[in-house]
Amino acid sequence: MTRELPSFLRDLIAVPPRAGQGVHGWLFRAARQLHAHYPGTEIVRLLREAVRLCGRQVPDSEILAAVQNSLPCAWQPRGYSSVTARPATAAKWPAPNLKRIQALCSEGCGLADLWECSPIRMEDTREHTETIIDALFPGNPLLCCGKSKSEFDTKPREDWRGQLAALQLIVPSPMTAIEGVTKEGKPSKHALSNTGPRRFLVCEFDKGTLDNHAALLLHLAGYAPMIVALHSGGKSMHSWFFIQGLPEDKVLKFFRYAVTLGADSATWTRSQFVRMPDGTRDSGKRQTVFFLSLKPLQGHDPIT
Repeated sequence: MTRELPSFLRDLIAVPPRAGQGVHGWLFRAARQLHAHYPGTEIVRLLREAVRLCGRQVPDSEILAAVQNSLPCAWQPRGYSSVTARPATAAKWPAPNLKRIQALCSEGCGLADLWECSPIRMEDTREHTETIIDALFPGNPLLCCGKSKSEFDTKPREDWRGQLAALQLIVPSPMTAIEGVTKEGKPSKHALSNTGPRRFLVCEFDKGTLDNHAALLLHLAGYAPMIVALHSGGKSMHSWFFIQGLPEDKVLKFFRYAVTLGADSATWTRSQFVRMPDGTRDSGKRQTVFFLSLKPLQGHDPIT
């Protein structure tokens, strides 16, 4: 099967690293090169065979994640059309629909309404970060959290116990491994390659007033289950929507609509840091939760 590949890629596939020598990162690098030659199913089969005797059991989920996560930065031959190679997410994001935004914001809903609509209200001054994260991420999944974009770590949820209230950032989906590989090929504990499938999609609004943001979030809550809405401690509101298991095209359609209402398109990237619910911003300000609903999460199996 590999005889049609360039010689450097044949050599790469022929000599995978041994367990403990970077198998996870090698899967990402190899998959990134293989996209130009084979469909995803064939890449999975090729990589599975290549690491079969590497010294540890490599689950199909790890291989599949490498194939999926490497697609956005897959190598492309010169002259290749990225329009046909990349998924719809690479298309230009729609412009804000200013008339629609103005209409929704003029309906009279605001931050007080968001608070009043919350099924769960935290009316004391105690820190509730640990309780919220326990509910959002049941079990003991790997979580990537940080004090800043340069100071972060990925470790099991229980290893974060007692630390989360002091942090400001979190990736809104569990990680698949402690360490991944960045698009530049460097090892990192915060990379797209070690970020798992979407569990939550976060919409961030930072234009207009907090009342405007609340009105837009309440509107979006009519299209997808809103779990958390919080103030960033600065000028924006972040809202977490539970979308685990939904088809990616439906999730994308919802998010593109949110972008037309002014949501920041940056949070579409699965590995993007967002605000920690009830965490602490670098300025020392609390990232106050104004809305919390756990009912949509009930009946779903714990994360594995």
